[in-house]
Amino acid sequence: MRTRAVLFDLGSTLVSYYRADEFPNILRRCLRACLAELKPATGTEPDEELFNLALSLNHEAADHAVRPLAERLGTLFPEHRHDMRVVERLSTAFLKPIFATACLDPDAIPVLEALRAQGHCLAIVSNTPWGSAARDWRDELNRHGLLAAVDAAVFCVEVGFRKPHPAPFRRALEALDVSARAALFVGDDARWDVLGAHAAGLRPLLVAPTAPGEAPFGGVPVVHHLRDVLKHVAPADQQAGN
Repeated sequence: MRTRAVLFDLGSTLVSYYRADEFPNILRRCLRACLAELKPATGTEPDEELFNLALSLNHEAADHAVRPLAERLGTLFPEHRHDMRVVERLSTAFLKPIFATACLDPDAIPVLEALRAQGHCLAIVSNTPWGSAARDWRDELNRHGLLAAVDAAVFCVEVGFRKPHPAPFRRALEALDVSARAALFVGDDARWDVLGAHAAGLRPLLVAPTAPGEAPFGGVPVVHHLRDVLKHVAPADQQAGN
């Protein structure tokens, strides 16, 4: 069946953020930003009790159900748990240090433009750190010119489950009105992206700069650069089949 749609992961695929080993330091910055939002004149640093509590919240549900950022912030700052306006401000503050690390892959926009010019539907399907709000991540996509470059964007919090659960993939396919068999999913993580794409019936393609040319998941192809995705997708009008 011909490829009608190409779906992409966001973090470490189209945009690089922090590495896994950098997370503790990023988490401290996120907490510092939240404290600054609550007490802008004090410049309060997170104490070890708050930091360790935050670390204890850094895990996801075994069934991949989303644990929203607002709930975690309510645990970290219980005195503001029921004030949704404050929680929203804290959520935005929490994400600022993460967004500050962003580095858009220079091939991202050209690849998306090339695929769209070839007649393919495009979507971004992404988990969000700590179940952070889709609204803030849509603003982030817009900041990098990615929102206008795709036809749909689906974040885990909108469907209640994180990748590799098939729900985010299926929501994107519904938005594009494309079957799973006619879609390719491009991501960087063998667990969330490859296994998730398989679970939803899409064909996965792994972006891994240092990996061999074939991933150990049933011969999943690997590309070393985002631009190499184009080698795996023929223009829609040159493909055979339906």
